[in-house]
Amino acid sequence: MTLLTIAAIALPFIIGLGIYLLPKLDWYLASIIPLISASYAVFLFRQPAPITLELLDSYSVTLVADSLSGFFLLTNALVTAAVLLYCWRSNKSPFFYTQTIILHGSVNATFICADFISLYVALEVISIAAFLLIAYSRSDRSIWVGFRYLFVSNTAMLFYLVGAVLVYKANNSFAFSGLTNAPTEALALIFLGLLAKGGIFISGLWLPLTHSESETPVSAMLSGIVIKAGVFPLLRLALMFDAIDPIVRMFGVGTALLGVSYAVFEKDSKRMLAFHTISQLGFVLAAPQVGGFYALTHGLVKSTLFLIAGNLPSRNLKELQHHPISNQLWIPLLLASLSISGFPLLAGFGAKSLTLKNLLDWQAIAMNIAAVGTAISFSKFIFIPHKSTDPESEASQPKLGFWLAIILLLGGLVIGNAVYLKAYTLANIIKALITLALGWSAYWLIFRRLAIKIPRTIEQFDHLIGVMSLVLVVLFWMARS
Repeated sequence: MTLLTIAAIALPFIIGLGIYLLPKLDWYLASIIPLISASYAVFLFRQPAPITLELLDSYSVTLVADSLSGFFLLTNALVTAAVLLYCWRSNKSPFFYTQTIILHGSVNATFICADFISLYVALEVISIAAFLLIAYSRSDRSIWVGFRYLFVSNTAMLFYLVGAVLVYKANNSFAFSGLTNAPTEALALIFLGLLAKGGIFISGLWLPLTHSESETPVSAMLSGIVIKAGVFPLLRLALMFDAIDPIVRMFGVGTALLGVSYAVFEKDSKRMLAFHTISQLGFVLAAPQVGGFYALTHGLVKSTLFLIAGNLPSRNLKELQHHPISNQLWIPLLLASLSISGFPLLAGFGAKSLTLKNLLDWQAIAMNIAAVGTAISFSKFIFIPHKSTDPESEASQPKLGFWLAIILLLGGLVIGNAVYLKAYTLANIIKALITLALGWSAYWLIFRRLAIKIPRTIEQFDHLIGVMSLVLVVLFWMARS
């Protein structure tokens, strides 16, 4: 078990180096890693107790792998595998595959780390690898977006590091458990770093530009799994400490409502998906004890949607309403949109039902409103005009790698539907259908005709750090309450 746990973290970095040494085998070497991660995730699901490894006893540098880790590791494996399939027979360089696998490995590490200092190292490696992938095209735009992401991320992690040092000062240990004896400032600073890293609430407003302007496979990875590296520690802390659970739930509700409020008015398909990533992360945090399953379904859906959006004839949703897309693209777009909206027979239904079941009373109304907002948002995709493929345009259709990636992701949504079969009660099905009916009706009667454009002022680079400061003040107040 110890060897398997170490391998899940170390092998991606070893294989990443191997890609540089054997560049002609780049894709094949990279494809080994998701298989190993998926196998380890399945192994964790079969373990009756968590696997705990003490690496440095004097600093309490610890690894913990359990079923919660398993959900996130499986998400990472499936999303990375889909991205690699999408890039099959493309012109991606060995550098791209190296950074993809290093990113995969560092994300894996965040799902196993159980202390603040090893988590810090993993999150910083993620920042560097993600930056290199965002800037991969080397255009002026991509380089600017990459540096913007890197600066915001590193600033957030500086706050986090100060909080981690305060924990160590109070306990002579970096263990998560030391948070109980640490000053309230430590909790506020650590939370700020994780909220920003995870794209939570207004600290995550760096996310829409970053995810929407990256290349299609990079967007799929960022939104499908990378963003969850900041969310997972919040879930872990909420499950460990009763006092932290309501704070995490509160941010979950606020995030769900904030993201969906932007998404329902957004007319750019990739920005709409990015804002909805923020909203769906709120669902993950709103019920920490079942957040792993929701994170899995969200990762599969969002990766699918970003891969499809990158192959649509336009990013402008208004234009797409007047230019039908092919049925080949519309059908997977429909299935993914239905899943995230909570339609029965797909994993999103079970995940949403399980999440809503585990909400506290004060969360219920807000999260049901967010669920209706999700249905409104994805009506923009569901009701896009579509037609049979024109034989003359077959050359412009997506390649085989795209379809293999989509089959893998949608297959995961169908199979994942079996995780929570108890969701299939008459009450849950009726509630899901009513939510969809309300969302679709609101779209056709109201939102389809609206041309409201939400200002992007708060997303501007010079405001992002100020937003962090405001969130820090709120966190100090919540920690002292």
